[in-house]
Amino acid sequence: MALLLCAAPTAEAASLQVSVLATDGKPLVDAVVVVEPLAPGSTRTPVPVQATIRQERMRFAPALTVVPVGSRVRFTNLDSYEHHVRGRPAGAVLLESNPGGSSFELRVGAATDGRADVSQEVVVAEAGPLELSCHLHSVMRGHIFVAQTPWVAKTDANGNATVTDLPEGAAQVRLWHGDQLLPSVPVAVNLGVTTTLALPTRVLPRGRSRR
Repeated sequence: MALLLCAAPTAEAASLQVSVLATDGKPLVDAVVVVEPLAPGSTRTPVPVQATIRQERMRFAPALTVVPVGSRVRFTNLDSYEHHVRGRPAGAVLLESNPGGSSFELRVGAATDGRADVSQEVVVAEAGPLELSCHLHSVMRGHIFVAQTPWVAKTDANGNATVTDLPEGAAQVRLWHGDQLLPSVPVAVNLGVTTTLALPTRVLPRGRSRR
């Protein structure tokens, strides 16, 4: 269920402010918000970027990276031991518009004396969410969300995300999170200058108790 709080008067460009809650009512961090305008001719191709994911203290940092399709992602190992990187489509929990990207595997050497910046790169050429893992350290887990639209954002520590430079009018909003169990149902919205949307979910992040 979604609650549309306010929609400002019409203008050429619109923005959407989204607040996403987990099933326990607390803010949902690292949820991907995708806005899909429905007016004919409103699609736009995003520009690829260069992004860096660090491997440090046996973690992927950031835990979630959102990039446009065709972007180059660099994995940099800051630990004093080797890491492996496997990227694969994030299970059966996929957006209908993003069927899942291609898989890849890398090995990143240790950051020892004289090798402070050990990196490997990959180009993410297909849209969709990817789960990251390390064969050598099973506790490591992260995600890349490869978007085929520029109108995408991830929620911050307060569960908030803002998508700007949108065309006004009818649109649908989709959510994706690495811990969701079922695909999200798109939410219809009518975009004005500033539109605010509250989206409760049934997602409970790993490590968070239902009690």
